[in-house]
Amino acid sequence: MGFEYLLTTMIVVLIPGTGVIYTISTGLMQGARASIWAALGCTLGIVPALLASVLGLAAIMHSSALVFQLVKFLGVAYLVYLAWGMWKETGGLKFDEKTKPMSGLNTAFKGFLINILNPKLSLFFLAFLPQFIPISAASPLMDFTVLSAVFMGATFVVFVIYGLFAHSMRHYILSSDKVMHLTQRSFAVVFAGLAAKLALAEK
Repeated sequence: MGFEYLLTTMIVVLIPGTGVIYTISTGLMQGARASIWAALGCTLGIVPALLASVLGLAAIMHSSALVFQLVKFLGVAYLVYLAWGMWKETGGLKFDEKTKPMSGLNTAFKGFLINILNPKLSLFFLAFLPQFIPISAASPLMDFTVLSAVFMGATFVVFVIYGLFAHSMRHYILSSDKVMHLTQRSFAVVFAGLAAKLALAEK
């Protein structure tokens, strides 16, 4: 593992995706501690994709149109659920300072589902990580494990930073009902957009 892998990993992790949006919205709505739980859940959601890649299950899943479509549309349905819950203000992601925060495990579980229901994630790891494993490696599986651990660590750290930054802006958002409402609706639209993007994804 060298500097090239670390740099590439940071670029990939820093790009805002579904997990980042969820962590940021959690930091704004539920606070700093909740954002850390969200980051943890999103990070743990990577594990199944990594394991699938190691065991070769990712290749099997992506060779089966039926399995791919099933996982994809479960992911789409979940993103739509998150978007609708935020838009109507009465769902699990209600943006309200007086709302009782979700438990840490519940927050983490939501983040976990966001990543585990993304079928493109396993294909990404199947194509991404092997590029950084030398052909002459004595133990490719060990190298794969180390690269995976580094990727997960980078994901968790970056997501926590995103969440804590969002939390630092919480006061400014909550001080204005108009800004709060606009922010909530914006996140709902973003989640809906991510759902549409996933729905259009091909193998």
